[in-house]
Amino acid sequence: MALSSMTGFARGQGVSGAYAWSWELKSVNAKGLDLRLRVPSGWDAVEVPARGRAAEVLARGTIYGTLTAKREGVAPVVRVNEPVLAAVIATVKSLAGRIDAAPPRLDGILSLKGVIDVVDEDEKEEDRRAAEAAVVAGFHATLVELVDMRKREGAALGQILSQRLSEMATLAARAEAVPGRKPEAIKARIAEQLETLLGTSDRFDPDRLHQEAILIASKADIREELDRLASHVTQGRRLIADGGAVGRRLDFLAQELNREVNTICSKSNDVELTNIGLELKTVVEQFREQVQNLE
Repeated sequence: MALSSMTGFARGQGVSGAYAWSWELKSVNAKGLDLRLRVPSGWDAVEVPARGRAAEVLARGTIYGTLTAKREGVAPVVRVNEPVLAAVIATVKSLAGRIDAAPPRLDGILSLKGVIDVVDEDEKEEDRRAAEAAVVAGFHATLVELVDMRKREGAALGQILSQRLSEMATLAARAEAVPGRKPEAIKARIAEQLETLLGTSDRFDPDRLHQEAILIASKADIREELDRLASHVTQGRRLIADGGAVGRRLDFLAQELNREVNTICSKSNDVELTNIGLELKTVVEQFREQVQNLE
């Protein structure tokens, strides 16, 4: 299964009878799945099947969906509002003997608000249901395009993440080979420090200093951190290869990688090893930032 990004965009449109519609879908990062639909008044029936389909094919991301729908090519129908017209005529007759004025003209009466309504031709129930079905099918097709785009983005992210993991493995190998972390080098460095201390004062206990030196040497050992780092790199490669909705797991792995690198830096007693640790921190942070975009 391929990796999938949480970012994407897709647009679809179509016609059903007198209805023309278009969907616009935009996807951005989110901790969970959040579908936010905007549909015109009267089109609420398409929301439930749209949400159900989105939940089937998406695991994470905020999805903004906007539907535009309108009827086209429908002849307008002129209707006379008989109750309003009757009320107007009755009022005119009641005022005829009370006001010295010319009788009202027909065009004047018809221009009064509410007397004439211009509306679209009544839609048939079966036409409306067919249009709703077409809009839902259009959402499904547009959603497929969105998923395809997210997968293409995911494939690119997978290559970047794999490259970052390879860089971590290379840096870990360099850390492994640093001369300053070899037991002989650590022993020589501590011996030199002990000799300096003993030369400055005769109050130091050689046996106690020897014990402290052993303790310092054991604390400076990063063998365990390097082993865990290698294990995390291997696990990250496996997750990327398996694909699917692994964003959360890779995010957790990035935190673990960061923890190991921080420990390596804190234990380092060698300039070269410290520099390698700082490079590792940069690569791990780049890895973590890219993981935030994965589903």
